[in-house]
Amino acid sequence: MKHPVDIHVGKRIRHRRWMIGMTQQQLADAVGIKFQQIQKYETGMNRVSASRLWDIAEAVEVPISFFFEGIETEGTAKYDVSGDILADKEALMLVRSYYAIPEAQRRRLFDLAKVLSDAA
Repeated sequence: MKHPVDIHVGKRIRHRRWMIGMTQQQLADAVGIKFQQIQKYETGMNRVSASRLWDIAEAVEVPISFFFEGIETEGTAKYDVSGDILADKEALMLVRSYYAIPEAQRRRLFDLAKVLSDAA
């Protein structure tokens, strides 16, 4: 049975890889493994060892803590991995496109989106 933390870490690996436009093969090459192993990590099928997570973090240029952001713990281990907006590939493509826009125009687009969402 997949552990919720492994699923969460795998999703965060996939999200970061998508955000920077990296393929599974490119990430696998960067960390010295086969792309099938990246697939298993991203689905939570296999756990990522600490040293491998370190290598992946370096390859996608984030701190290790990035992979654990969004996990809420209270008292005993309680993990919330549901409702992840970035699980939607279209949402990730939108975010990636948004950050490709020059900062001045991006700020104007952001302000427009806020106005439109307040009006809805």
